[in-house]
Amino acid sequence: MKRETAYFYPADILLPKQGSDLRTFSVVACDQYTSEPDYWERVRRQAEGVPSAYHLIFPEIDLKKDGFAARIDSINRSMDELLEQGYFACYPNSFVYAERTLRNGAVRRGLIGTVDLEQYDYRKGSGSLIRATEGTVLERIPPRVKIRENARLELPHIMLLLDDGDKQVIEPIGRKAAQMEPVYDFELMEESGRLRGWLLNGTQAKELNHKLASLCTQKAFEQKYQVEGEAPMLFAVGDGNHSLATAKACYDKLKQELPPGQAAVHPARYALVELVNLHDESLQFEAIHRVVFGADAKHLMEKMKTALSLSETPVSGAQTFDVVVDGKTIPAAVQCPESNLAVGTLQKFLDAYLKEFDGEIDYIHGEKVVRELCGEGSGNIGFLLPCMNKSELFRTVILDGALPRKTFSMGEACDKRFYLEARKIK
Repeated sequence: MKRETAYFYPADILLPKQGSDLRTFSVVACDQYTSEPDYWERVRRQAEGVPSAYHLIFPEIDLKKDGFAARIDSINRSMDELLEQGYFACYPNSFVYAERTLRNGAVRRGLIGTVDLEQYDYRKGSGSLIRATEGTVLERIPPRVKIRENARLELPHIMLLLDDGDKQVIEPIGRKAAQMEPVYDFELMEESGRLRGWLLNGTQAKELNHKLASLCTQKAFEQKYQVEGEAPMLFAVGDGNHSLATAKACYDKLKQELPPGQAAVHPARYALVELVNLHDESLQFEAIHRVVFGADAKHLMEKMKTALSLSETPVSGAQTFDVVVDGKTIPAAVQCPESNLAVGTLQKFLDAYLKEFDGEIDYIHGEKVVRELCGEGSGNIGFLLPCMNKSELFRTVILDGALPRKTFSMGEACDKRFYLEARKIK
């Protein structure tokens, strides 16, 4: 496969050798459970003293704790130790087809491979082949660069979406899984479902990129999205955009330091991801809610009512969301919104408010968690938001650019990608 004619690339994929305890090794994406320290404490205890991806990542719940640099040093040492001990088996020039059984029993199908960071641009209005679906918070990138820049391995929680309504790319591979070489099959920790994986054969790998190419011809693209003159978009970043942006930042830095010929073939030019069809039945978009901690809830409510002209009774065309404060739920309707989505209208207000007044925002997956955090006497204030229809995603990004950050999530926290596959980037 010529790299200049491909869209999704194989990789030298590293997996724990046969006989390893994959349930202990594999842990959930680092940006999950950021307001639930008990979850990460349970993971820490399970990983203590044994090989685990927990020692190779930096959970975001810990980013603001003391010892940031020491934690990065520990991560890099753990990577070195596992590589020197021969803990991983290498599957050269490979793709992996993965089936993730979610907690509710649904099965999500995906392909593990790499994408070229030269084809990714997270800036709003980008015409790149790979585009962000939500706004990228630039101040979140530097600390993540520090985590990645000296790491020998990458373990991805990045999920890219493919708009394949006819199910011609991933699903046919899944129907042949019984004839493929299995590489893992195990139960995930914390009752998070099951993960199974198989290697693609050479014929499947070639067919994969032929099918992807047919989806992003200019003619097919314009007909599908009813647009003219727009650059084709093939992949949308569903999860892990800041991780992909970090990989891009590290590669851009390398391009400044290395001769062009070396940079062009450096392994850091590519990023390991999982590709999932937007139309996979298991893929359900969920709203990402907000909780503000440490603010004067009464003051915030008063300012929000004034700024957004809120009422508790919606009229036709109003944007609606619910406010949870002191254990009570208050309906909110914005009659004349400034953004196309309720999440954009609310986020714009919260960003402005928190620049001027005390408070810290967190983004929460799951209504139940919001209600627990904003119970009677908690002092916290939560915002329960509606969810967008996933069929609107690609056309919205093509026409309007990236959505407001944290607009949607693909499932609950327990259903997010778990780290397993790794790849050398040095």
